[in-house]
Amino acid sequence: MKEYGLIGFPLGHSFSQKYFTQKFEREHIDGKYSLFAIESIDQLPHLLENKAISGLNVTIPYKEQIIPYLDGLDESAASVGAVNVVKVTYEGNIRKLIGFNSDVYGFMNSIRPMLCSQHTKALVLGTGGASKAVASVFKTLGVEFKYVSRRPCDNILTYNDLSDEVIKSHLIIVNATPLGMFPKINECPAIPYNYLTSNHVAFDLIYNPDETLFLKKAAEQGAKTKNGLEMLYLQADRSWEIWTE
Repeated sequence: MKEYGLIGFPLGHSFSQKYFTQKFEREHIDGKYSLFAIESIDQLPHLLENKAISGLNVTIPYKEQIIPYLDGLDESAASVGAVNVVKVTYEGNIRKLIGFNSDVYGFMNSIRPMLCSQHTKALVLGTGGASKAVASVFKTLGVEFKYVSRRPCDNILTYNDLSDEVIKSHLIIVNATPLGMFPKINECPAIPYNYLTSNHVAFDLIYNPDETLFLKKAAEQGAKTKNGLEMLYLQADRSWEIWTE
């Protein structure tokens, strides 16, 4: 039986195991999907001593940290600089790990139907691996964007920089941070929600809970909102294609 799984830490929020288990049962696939909550990326080689593992998904905080452990990157992962899918193959006893990024595919196809001609500028909350996939999509769509971080840095806004003018000129706001993810559901990014309008699109990559505090506060201002569940399903299906192609 081939085995697949998700590496990250922590993983209590993840729906991936349920999704793939149901997929395997529904499609009569002889496979197993596990959650590998490793506390350090250094544990990856030990995990891969299990030669049944044929593919991995990668989540917080390892989407960038995993890259030095890989033998190569496909074009999408290389351009983004982050990996959320690893294909594991063997030639004899030689193992080969290739990194891919299916977050780009998932986010692109989830957010694009929400956008119209006025949505030309975006704020990307967070600067980790997930935010890089979001940025890649915006580059493809021709949407100008700014990263927002707690730490001051060149060409990156801080939360204190988010004035009325900034918020109202950036009609797409994407939460690519873990703030608000289960179990810490009472947290949210510190943006001035009162400046949001019905012209805004607020997208949260988090899907557990289904309505984060970020989305709730945005919806209260009339913004169009969406969580990351459809994106999860889309990137998961793309992961399966990568593992089996």
